[in-house]
Amino acid sequence: MALRRLLAALTELVLPQACGGCAAPGTPWCRACAACLGPPAAAEIPDGRRGPIPVLAAGRYSGPLRAAVLEYKERGRRELARPLAALLAGPLRAALPGEPSHAPPVWLVPAPSRAAVARARGGDHVLRLCRLLAARSAPGEVAQVRVARALQLTAGVSDSVGLDAAQRAANLAGRLRLRAGALPAPGGAVLLVDDIVTTGATLRACRAALVDADLRVERAIVICDATRGP
Repeated sequence: MALRRLLAALTELVLPQACGGCAAPGTPWCRACAACLGPPAAAEIPDGRRGPIPVLAAGRYSGPLRAAVLEYKERGRRELARPLAALLAGPLRAALPGEPSHAPPVWLVPAPSRAAVARARGGDHVLRLCRLLAARSAPGEVAQVRVARALQLTAGVSDSVGLDAAQRAANLAGRLRLRAGALPAPGGAVLLVDDIVTTGATLRACRAALVDADLRVERAIVICDATRGP
């Protein structure tokens, strides 16, 4: 895997960059693709007696945005992390309108990846987005943004591609754990972060684990909303 990551890094240096959305040369995310996006899209994930999880997405899971996320997530285009994290800034601002800079911290909690998948991708791709988003958050725009790597998947979780909502929930049941010493500090707002929301099974499982630790999850922010199809 180390050799694979080295070859990917060398390729990025030697070959000209191409837009992850449309393959236009010169930049990982071009102005034309950026112009295709509107304001953050809102969705809700049903969650039984706990009530729905409000979700804000940078856009729908279609077109250039879908292409860019797949290039980043499945094809090792790590140079797309920075522009994709920038796209999450819109949902972050919309999730916390009017938060003063002196307010308690906003904690971003990434939905965890399977350990083997993270190793293959050269690191946890959602955690990377969270760290970049926190680093670019300007003072005064929102409260101080921090990252809490609070959740982890245990052994036995399968690839969720092709699974329906019930199967995804069963796949995660009992396999999402809290990381000792990594929980958000009390008093701040907690936002779940993921790349794509489809059935909502991951967000429900993540919120349940955090609620069991007496944490209140405000909402979730994602790059793509795939809850209603393309």
